[in-house]
Amino acid sequence: MSTSVDARPPLRPATRTVAVVLAGGSGQRIGLATPKQLLKIAGKTILEHTLSLFEQARGVDEVLVMMNPGFVNDAEEIVAKAGFAKVSQVLPGGTSRNATTQLALDALSHYPADSTNVLFHDAVRPLLSQRIIDDCLTALETYSAVDVAIPSSDTIIQVNEDHVITDVPTRSRLRRGQTPQAFRCSTIREAYARAWKDPGFEATDDCSVVLRYLPEVPIYVVEGEERNMKVTQPVDIFIADKLFQLSSAVTPEYADDEYTRGLSGRTVVVFGGSYGIGAGVADLAEKHGARVFRYSRSTTRTNVANPDDVAAALSQAYSATGRVDFVVNTAGVLRIGRLDGTPAEDIEESLRVNYLAPVHIARAAFPYLAKTQGHLLLYTSSSYTRGRAEYSLYSSAKAATVNLTQALADEWSEAGVRINCINPERTQTPMRTKAFGEEPADTLLSADQVARTSVDVLLSDLTGNTVDVRRENPARNGESA
Repeated sequence: MSTSVDARPPLRPATRTVAVVLAGGSGQRIGLATPKQLLKIAGKTILEHTLSLFEQARGVDEVLVMMNPGFVNDAEEIVAKAGFAKVSQVLPGGTSRNATTQLALDALSHYPADSTNVLFHDAVRPLLSQRIIDDCLTALETYSAVDVAIPSSDTIIQVNEDHVITDVPTRSRLRRGQTPQAFRCSTIREAYARAWKDPGFEATDDCSVVLRYLPEVPIYVVEGEERNMKVTQPVDIFIADKLFQLSSAVTPEYADDEYTRGLSGRTVVVFGGSYGIGAGVADLAEKHGARVFRYSRSTTRTNVANPDDVAAALSQAYSATGRVDFVVNTAGVLRIGRLDGTPAEDIEESLRVNYLAPVHIARAAFPYLAKTQGHLLLYTSSSYTRGRAEYSLYSSAKAATVNLTQALADEWSEAGVRINCINPERTQTPMRTKAFGEEPADTLLSADQVARTSVDVLLSDLTGNTVDVRRENPARNGESA
């Protein structure tokens, strides 16, 4: 006889939390020969994005990947390359969603059911937030089954086989289910033990199994997010890619002693290093023991739009120190005005400095950075998300810089070279003052604030990300120009 499960089990700490990433899809629904979890978005496979979420989650101890059986080796290569320390196993999934869950539970059978939590998450939901994960784990302190859902913004109708409406449920009580679904292991094991005794057993998700076979167990609902979308249809790939482009990474924040460990003895090349953000980055790196080389038109007559000047600068730094670890480009020009009224020479200069210069710098820096598995840091502007009147050249170049960052993160991943893009709010720099005049200081970021976040990013493992710097961030106060 099956054991009973308390509807409201007592509060007790779980000794281990395991995230099961369900990656058994084939991609046939959207006409793909490769599983959609292996498609690349923003420089990484969808599976890698999803695994990164649980690798970062403080409350998750272990990750188990249930992969499409024909692509287990592909998943193992992704795990090994990314260095996911929490992934303990990559196992082939079953022939159905329920069979895959059971295989995962079998793989976790060596853990005590009464002191283990398990989260089941779709691999093709790569935009899950840490807040949702934390809320699920908090809810498991009181409940033994937890779902994630969002309100339905559309009216839901019920139809019969003739496509005739039979009911219109009250929308205020309807929710759209997401993942993860979280359980105390004893609860989900018992639910499946009962379910497999039912010849007609079939369910689309794990909470449905608990609802049907353990009706005495309440299932608590954590509020989800619209961004926590499931990549199912071709249009979802496009939407997810845009969401990644517009999202900003959470930057680790380092203490001064960590700066010293990460920068001492390293070589830093800063283009645009004579003032503003570039000078702030150079000063901070130098303070913590880095050998810093500053290049600009005003001090070294280095024109970042000239590939020969860029190559000569990098060669000089390498010859002097034998290495190049970090390359930073803050150089830029801001031309405001209607395109039809902009002289041709100003158009050419804007594009050479704001877009072609990052391209030339990236191309010339890669051989040096590949030797040290170093980091290239570029800068964009809040205007990259949408072109604005009279900012057509600047906005389009900054959008191109974001796309360049994402593309090169993919290209350079095999060599271990990282590249990221800083997106500061309006910042007090000489370039901005020249364009807009004097502005109240309390409405602007300081260049030093942006520089601090910039160094945090340089020392991080991030790659392919656009990192926002906001004034409201109390730890690293960071529409830029």
